[in-house]
Amino acid sequence: MQVSAIAERLEEVRLRISGACHRADRSPDGVTLVAVVKGFPPEVVREAAAAGICHFGENRVQEAQAKLPLLADLSPRPIWHMVGHLQTNKVKTALNLFDIIQSVDSLHLAEAISGRVPPSVRVPVLLETNIAADPAKYGFSPEELPAQAEAIRRLSGLDVRGLMTVAPIAEDADELRPVFRRLRDLGQSLELPELSMGMTDDFEVALEEGATIVRIGRAIFGERGQP
Repeated sequence: MQVSAIAERLEEVRLRISGACHRADRSPDGVTLVAVVKGFPPEVVREAAAAGICHFGENRVQEAQAKLPLLADLSPRPIWHMVGHLQTNKVKTALNLFDIIQSVDSLHLAEAISGRVPPSVRVPVLLETNIAADPAKYGFSPEELPAQAEAIRRLSGLDVRGLMTVAPIAEDADELRPVFRRLRDLGQSLELPELSMGMTDDFEVALEEGATIVRIGRAIFGERGQP
């Protein structure tokens, strides 16, 4: 894909973000756009960075391990988010690759990360929450989250900044409002400011319901494997 195509799609996404924020009477300046580059080669990341994207997300440690060293010369340096399921045996590698781990989905994983963080370092993390109780997805249940969040906040080396969720697939994104509202309410009750919710098919509704981070791939890059 040519950089101009990425730039055009990025501008359209930003306009949609601004529109959703306007409808919710909030500023788009409070929204972080994370461009998810799972399945896309390093040259696409370079084009996206040239178009103005600062935050990138990867779903798999193995893919990031192969890709990120080829992008080490980018300036300004991108901020890398781990947005997919993280296995405990890959924590050490992930900490060397990512700036933020959005997918802390268990106390066990949080403890594994804490045990690998060097002294005096605090790693920003989000707690993945399975709002819809989807058995195919990872994350804390809303019921267990408060107690688990309290335990994780006591661990050394972790900076718990907010919550993340992956909403179910729906024909109409408006059907997902209760999911996003539940995450927003949980975040407020736990006094966690960041809410990572909303992807290509539902990010406008997520923003209207309070998202501070949206994770977008297809709307910027097209379908994976597309030339």
